[in-house]
Amino acid sequence: MNVIGLLLLAVLIGCGSKPPAEEGAQSSPAPGTTASGGSGAKAPSMMDKLVKRNITVPQGTVLEVRLNQTISSKSSQPGESFSATVEAPVEVDGKIAIPKGAEASGTVVDAKSLGRFKGAARLQVRLDSVSFGGNSYPIDTASVNRSAKGKGKRTAVMIGGGAGAGALIGALAGGGKGAAIGALVGAGAGTAGAAFTGNKDIVLPAETMLAFKLLKAVEVKL
Repeated sequence: MNVIGLLLLAVLIGCGSKPPAEEGAQSSPAPGTTASGGSGAKAPSMMDKLVKRNITVPQGTVLEVRLNQTISSKSSQPGESFSATVEAPVEVDGKIAIPKGAEASGTVVDAKSLGRFKGAARLQVRLDSVSFGGNSYPIDTASVNRSAKGKGKRTAVMIGGGAGAGALIGALAGGGKGAAIGALVGAGAGTAGAAFTGNKDIVLPAETMLAFKLLKAVEVKL
């Protein structure tokens, strides 16, 4: 074999051993991903994860609660705390802001038994906070005020708070037992059930329904 034949053979061997094209570097990105390897959908940012989603319960919203204990003008003292349970959920824009069953805490603002307050019994209470979902929220509500007089005729009077609106719930004359049970929702007032017999003090038994109006908006977590 001459020299020319050897050169041709070397060229043929070299062409046959040429490496394949660098497919990895030239490959197209997989469907649904970008060239950088990210997914097509935008991933939530760290800020999105840290932002708390809150909702504001507006001023004027009424909170309906059920007392967990008895409160009376005779046995309760000003500054004494009481507990209650939210009876009806509070909704804002179709979302439940305060759920039924949330815990509520309040304070006896004023309590005077019959004979110590110009012959009339007086009871005034307010709500201070609601708690649910591991969080407690301070609230500012109008007080629920109750006043009763009873001399001669058996009477029961309920007086509203901020607006001073009053309502005569019942007047029972004659012998035997007399009782009046009433409810009032008014500006700065609320609802309550209270029973009176003769010249007794104001008593709000456990399980009594009360309604408190928010004086300021409160922001809660969803």
